[in-house]
Amino acid sequence: MKIALIGYGKMGKAIEAIALERQHEIVLKIDAHNTDELTADNLKKADVAIEFTGPHTAFDNLIKLIRFGVPVVSGSTGWLERMPELQQEIKAHNGSFLYASNFSIGVNLFFELNKKLAALMHPHSDYKVSLEEIHHTEKRDAPSGTAITLAEQVQEVYPEKKKWVNDVLPAADELLIVSKRIGTVPGTHTTTYSSEIDDISITHTAHNRKGFALGAALAAEYIKDKKGVFTMKDVLGL
Repeated sequence: MKIALIGYGKMGKAIEAIALERQHEIVLKIDAHNTDELTADNLKKADVAIEFTGPHTAFDNLIKLIRFGVPVVSGSTGWLERMPELQQEIKAHNGSFLYASNFSIGVNLFFELNKKLAALMHPHSDYKVSLEEIHHTEKRDAPSGTAITLAEQVQEVYPEKKKWVNDVLPAADELLIVSKRIGTVPGTHTTTYSSEIDDISITHTAHNRKGFALGAALAAEYIKDKKGVFTMKDVLGL
């Protein structure tokens, strides 16, 4: 499979290494220094584009990629309020798109545990729920996309939590997400239920970026010849 990497930072390089191990070919690498090379002609060489950039560039990149007719896998965060616009473009161009806030197989299994635990805990009002995420100091957005996904899963079970808030004292109808930026931490996410008697927590701790990169490669392999909008649940059969 021929892959275009849109975003060639630490994650892009990790995806490249995994893709090459899996006998794929990288035919285009776009970073901040050669954005003018993100053209329809250059993308004709690619079977799939994998997009990992920043919150200020991701949406424009994704619009271009969909209009250029290349299947797209994206893990960029900080733009999701514009997802309805992108979905219109995907429909208009009969595109193929797969987004995940986190491509790690372990994290996607963790998502399923998070939903199950929320359902078990909701009847027990003595427990107060909160979330925490820890990432490296170079991560520009907070909270992480993964933490937002976890929070939204909790909110589906806790309708009384009208919204999530980040690093502020929450009101009774708000769900707290604490964000920490420490060293080179790849990503740690915890959901905690606390009472006066005890605490119950589930945590996913990434040791490196390989899990994210592998998941992105699996996603690219999955959507190569498909049309529509997909998630990692489709890739993993969850």
